[in-house]
Amino acid sequence: MEPFLYYSLFTIIVAFIIIITLTKTNTSHSNKKNLPPCPPTLPIIGNLHHLKPRLHRTFHALSQTYGHIFSLWFGSRLVVVVSCPTLAQQCLTKYDTVLANRPRFLTGKYLFYNHTSLVFSSNNDHWRNLRRIATMDVLSTPRLNSFFETRRDEVTRFIRNLVADTSMGFARVQLRPRITEMSLNNMMRMVSGKRNEYGKDDCNARDDNGAGRFREIIREILSLVDANKSDFLPLLRWFDFDGFVKRLKRVGEEADMFWQGLLEEHRNGEHGNNDTMIQHLLLLQKLQPDYYTDHIIKGLIQDMLLAGTNTTVPTMEWTLSALLNHPEILRKAKDEIDNHIGKDRLVDESDIPNLPYLQNIIHETLRLYSPSPLLLPHFSSDEVNIGGFTIPRDTIVLINSWAMRRDPKIWGDDVECFKPERFEKEGEANKLMAFGLGRRACPGYGLANRIMGLTLGLLVQCFEWERLNHEEIDMREDKGFTFAKLVPLEAMCKARPISKKLVKHEI
Repeated sequence: MEPFLYYSLFTIIVAFIIIITLTKTNTSHSNKKNLPPCPPTLPIIGNLHHLKPRLHRTFHALSQTYGHIFSLWFGSRLVVVVSCPTLAQQCLTKYDTVLANRPRFLTGKYLFYNHTSLVFSSNNDHWRNLRRIATMDVLSTPRLNSFFETRRDEVTRFIRNLVADTSMGFARVQLRPRITEMSLNNMMRMVSGKRNEYGKDDCNARDDNGAGRFREIIREILSLVDANKSDFLPLLRWFDFDGFVKRLKRVGEEADMFWQGLLEEHRNGEHGNNDTMIQHLLLLQKLQPDYYTDHIIKGLIQDMLLAGTNTTVPTMEWTLSALLNHPEILRKAKDEIDNHIGKDRLVDESDIPNLPYLQNIIHETLRLYSPSPLLLPHFSSDEVNIGGFTIPRDTIVLINSWAMRRDPKIWGDDVECFKPERFEKEGEANKLMAFGLGRRACPGYGLANRIMGLTLGLLVQCFEWERLNHEEIDMREDKGFTFAKLVPLEAMCKARPISKKLVKHEI
């Protein structure tokens, strides 16, 4: 029994020390003047009881009581939530240098190469170099143009398969697995030069080339990127009651093995295509081997794959769902395409800038159903004043963009309505902040805009769409980081005559 008693005593002492430390920390911070207003806190955990699924809705409700900028205590860590466009602009532009860091969460340690990836690295020389590679090389306009045929081919495959299943008349289809397959294959071809084939009836099938494994890795990483209570209460990490740390380690190791396999395939010359992101990064590695380590390269390609799929898939599903609930908007989009493109050829990527209503539909989808209801967290490197309040150093700053996109003072009394016409006013799209602002803005906006525009254009042009019945599409969101639909979209779909041009390979 003695070892057990010693262990119990040790645990009690450690817990007591942590309690005293947290209490002192909370007290010292609370004594600082001019912090944003804060809801009542609980001992030890502070406001951690607010850390629930659909956090953006919880923060929105709190902002109705405590204002557009308020503070919370997650354990001993101060969190400031901003729900006002003017203050968000200050955070992301005027003070973007001070707020350019990222908090160090467990996900960044185990899934993103110890916070060295583009998304989770703090504002330092390493991050600036990764940012330069992403914006001026990997995702630059010339680079995106060079992958034009890849994007068009993947979108064409997706549309052609849908045509084959609906050419005999209306058929019931589920869009999410099809769009996921297209998006993952598009990103994988850009990154590694190869497709990951999925079974037609089972997109989760584990086949010889690892497609099922790749898809599962992406799904598990996205399910783990949210902050966890263990990030704010270190004692929980020691015991790992919910197995969160154990799962992080397992998924991180599996993902690392998969990315390493892609690197080795390129090193061994197993891919004839040299115009890939991996091949380019390996060339940089030969020039600067001490800097461009395999870990740095793997972190960068993982960020590209996650960002590329996390944007397109939920946005396209939300867009089609909204259009099915508003058939008059769908008809207007179809008329725009028929009038501007005609019925003799199919929409191409270069046509998207000439289809403003189609673009406005995407903007309105991003307003109401953006895949990022909360922008990725920022972390202050120095004390800063925002909205008349003091934001101390080492504060986590969260931008509740979901709340700002549904603020009637910004968008009018019809804020809950799906109304693409609101973006006919010049400059309205700048209010969205769907991809962030400032130096931490997502560098993949150009790629996402091209893929979403072409995909939606062809879905509208090539098919007739109807709901399964008279009931409206369920528009509830699922819990989790990706803001996916709770109920996957199913609809009735029929290929239009113009879709025959796809079968003839005339796109």
